[in-house]
Amino acid sequence: MSQHLIKDLIPREELLDSGHLACPGCGAALAMRMVLKGLGENTIVALPACCWSIIAGPWPQSSLHVPLYHTAFETGASVASGIKAALVARGDTETTVMAWAGDGGTFDIGLQALSGAAERNEDFIYCCYDNEAYMNTGIQRSSATPWGAWTTTTPAAHPEAHPKKDILSILAAHGIPYAATATIAHPDDLIAKIRKAKGIRGTRFIHILAPCPPGWKAGDDETIALARMAVKARVFPLLEVEAGQRWRITLDPPREPVGPYLRKQGRFRHLSDADIAQIQELVDRRWETLERRVRDGG
Repeated sequence: MSQHLIKDLIPREELLDSGHLACPGCGAALAMRMVLKGLGENTIVALPACCWSIIAGPWPQSSLHVPLYHTAFETGASVASGIKAALVARGDTETTVMAWAGDGGTFDIGLQALSGAAERNEDFIYCCYDNEAYMNTGIQRSSATPWGAWTTTTPAAHPEAHPKKDILSILAAHGIPYAATATIAHPDDLIAKIRKAKGIRGTRFIHILAPCPPGWKAGDDETIALARMAVKARVFPLLEVEAGQRWRITLDPPREPVGPYLRKQGRFRHLSDADIAQIQELVDRRWETLERRVRDGG
């Protein structure tokens, strides 16, 4: 898509102030900026403990121009459910409620509440900004941490030994109306999916890859490039799932090997060529599974 068309697609209105407390190059801050542009000002955010608890700023200030409700780590989905129920009780069926959580509060600590809300098909959007570790508390591994990655709890001598949890398949298995992946490197795709989700009732789940320069040991000017490389290497496919059954790849660029993507990040510096070949095999198998789902309808 041309730069002209992208500029036309992205609203000019800013609902995130520039004076927030994110690190330079923070993918999570860029993700929030784009998502709020897609949702508009008639939005309420439920925010469990995560990097964004800090980024938003200390009470009573907030870097967001929409109402923000801070809550406990495990309760993003349950609080969003309650906010939506309260709005409906007041006769407000138009305000969008969004739960906004990191991978720790989604893949791990918040999964029980999210699964329960998805099973009930609660009417809110759940956005997970995924930086692949518990970054706010010192870069500890989460179940979103990729195989082979360094974190402070999976040091280079004993790196992450389990593949990343397939959170989108887990949410799609609940049969929710809409689930999708997105990245900050493709704002047209991200905002289109947010707008589509906004027009749907029920539980909607958006999984956003949001590189973290300190946690990924990368330059703060490389955030967008890393997110783009993740898509091109098929490490993070861009797709959407409707009603848990209709799978569709929304962007399929020419395939690139995973090696350059991994070598660009210090958290993978310890990997051998054999390790990278193993990751490539894992990525290829997952892509084959995705293509079957697209072809067979789930």
